[in-house]
Amino acid sequence: MAPYYPLFLDLTDKLCIVVGGGAVAERKARGLLNAGARVRLISPEVTRGVRRLARQGRIEVVSREYQEGDLDGAALAIAATSASEVNMRVKEESKRLSIPLNVADSPDLGDFIVPSVVRKGPVVVAVSTSGLLPVLARRLKEEIDLKLSADYLPYARRVGAFRRILIETVHDPGKKREILERVGRADVSEVSRMTLREMKKRFMEE
Repeated sequence: MAPYYPLFLDLTDKLCIVVGGGAVAERKARGLLNAGARVRLISPEVTRGVRRLARQGRIEVVSREYQEGDLDGAALAIAATSASEVNMRVKEESKRLSIPLNVADSPDLGDFIVPSVVRKGPVVVAVSTSGLLPVLARRLKEEIDLKLSADYLPYARRVGAFRRILIETVHDPGKKREILERVGRADVSEVSRMTLREMKKRFMEE
């Protein structure tokens, strides 16, 4: 099989539908919430965790079986039920409406898979084995998580703020690239502890 095309989606304030109410559906819903999506979960029965999210106003729960038309207006859909016929109906509607679909237990039925993810603030590393070896993906995730030290969070924020300064003050693309390459070669721990003034002096005045 061909490998999946890696892609990061901006789901901020976009409606995403999760069909299903079990532990897998809850995990998918939480992942979407972490990405800033508006989540609507459709299922007659849900986990305690989902009920808690609904009480907190973080997700919308529609307490019934999936129906045709439930995907209207959605940017993305996830079918996470244990009923294959329901998943197939969701697939048919998503295809008709051109809405990207993930089918939790049957990757081949959907348009995309959800990779194992390591998050350190704005740093997000996605690991996939194209759906073939989930155990290996989890192992790689654990190893990467250990590699990404606590320094990466302040490092990413500092470099992000410094990059905004570069965009505003340096208009030569080649010069901008040269400066960012200098930053990239510097020690992560060192940069994470620098002030923006120190970064400008170190990297812009070399």
